Amino acid sequence: MEIRKPSEVEIEKILALSPQAIFEGTLGEVEPTIEKAKQLVKPLLKKGSYYLIATENYVITGWILIGGSKDQFSDKALGFIYELFVLEEYRGKGISKQLIKTGVEQLKQEGYSEIRLSVFDGNPAIKIYESLGFKNRTITMNISI
Repeated sequence: MEIRKPSEVEIEKILALSPQAIFEGTLGEVEPTIEKAKQLVKPLLKKGSYYLIATENYVITGWILIGGSKDQFSDKALGFIYELFVLEEYRGKGISKQLIKTGVEQLKQEGYSEIRLSVFDGNPAIKIYESLGFKNRTITMNISI
């Protein structure tokens, strides 16, 4: 497995698959179009966020989208994991863990001392994040009315 920054063509492939990543990441709550996925991601890429992809024999198996952010209360600069996705046929092989470890190392090298992410309650990825040392920081609650 190789983890690296993608080419422009590979970014387009990722964007084409992003609706599925968003659908799964939101536990089916959101069914975005490619246009909506691009609307969410393009501003992040313009601000310096970037993808790292995992490949096997030149085939994309998964990706992570990382970049900088700021704490909304303290304005502290921090690293952020915006998206993590592994294609279904490649799951269970440790790709997510390796992508997270590589992403964390990249953000650390960029000078961030803290990395955050948001994840829907019930998402199986929570177990992976916890195994790598991530802890609950905030809880978002809702009520349907």
